[in-house]
Amino acid sequence: MPSVPCPFVTATDHRPQTKQGYDTVAQDYARLLPRLNAETTLDIAMINDFTDRCAAVSPGPVLDAGCGTGRVSAHLATRGLDVFGIDLSLGMIEVARRTYPHLRFDIGALEDLPVPDTTLGGVLAWYSLIHTAPDGLSTCVKEFARVLKPGAWLLTAFQSGDGQRVERTNAYGQPVTLTNYRHDPQYLTAVLAETGFDLHAQLHRGAEGAEPTSQTVLLARRRS
Repeated sequence: MPSVPCPFVTATDHRPQTKQGYDTVAQDYARLLPRLNAETTLDIAMINDFTDRCAAVSPGPVLDAGCGTGRVSAHLATRGLDVFGIDLSLGMIEVARRTYPHLRFDIGALEDLPVPDTTLGGVLAWYSLIHTAPDGLSTCVKEFARVLKPGAWLLTAFQSGDGQRVERTNAYGQPVTLTNYRHDPQYLTAVLAETGFDLHAQLHRGAEGAEPTSQTVLLARRRS
């Protein structure tokens, strides 16, 4: 177990709820969040640094884990990466396939990635861990470690807090039921360390625009 205590424990499997929620909002999500319009200059700098590192380390495809409508996948592709996306929501995947037909998008869960061992040159988990409770993070991170080549890079972003649970009843203009978690950066850093990653950089910034809380981006490298 990570050395930083988990803020609380829940046995609830978020996947059915998360899938249904994003199936409901897929069209509106794509309309309201095209490309990287929601990202700040700092966020984009972290993404671009990640793409440069993936290109430099070793050949191999890069996974956009929890890709949604494929908007970040498309950005990675424009920067020269061989990228594919996986998401729980068929609705989101269908939008991604229509919008970016030159890219590959598949159904899948972060807890059980349909990817062979040590085959990837990078994993991006951009706001895709926010529906996983703190006690479930290690399962997802172990999957990232399993599929990455030694020395490959992981970039993840999330709303930061102390692990508190936030219930949403509306998202992107649609009534939904979604559970979000504002993860503790120290806790997730400990999970990464004990799952085979070395933290390389951390961006912690205050809320901007309509964001209700601060945001964190972690860049980590799979140990050799």
